[in-house]
Amino acid sequence: MKAILDTHAFLWALAGDARMSRHARDVFAGSADLFLSMASIWEILIKVQSGKLNLPQPAGPYVLSRLAENRIKTLPISIDHLLAIERLPRHHRDPFDRMLIAQSMEEDWPIITADPKFKQYPVQVIW
Repeated sequence: MKAILDTHAFLWALAGDARMSRHARDVFAGSADLFLSMASIWEILIKVQSGKLNLPQPAGPYVLSRLAENRIKTLPISIDHLLAIERLPRHHRDPFDRMLIAQSMEEDWPIITADPKFKQYPVQVIW
């Protein structure tokens, strides 16, 4: 199985955060092929720069090392992903989340997220 990690799911899984559901933790620790979107990496960098997110080291090295340690692949943003955003209803206004939803739809992969707004879209949510 392939699955996309929402930004918070990636960060919570790394931190062992109790907000991560048991099922999401099991998928994270299991044999699924996990992907982190380039949109999530961009979001992390922006949040660190704006002071909304603190990491134990600079964001770039932190993300790269955690991707490698956890065998998480990156998911590039393709033109098909971008064009799919135009077809999305405006249930969710966050541009990063809208990209993840579009990627989930285009790739037909589930997304690991606690965000209840994702369920308003035709994507499989793991939580």
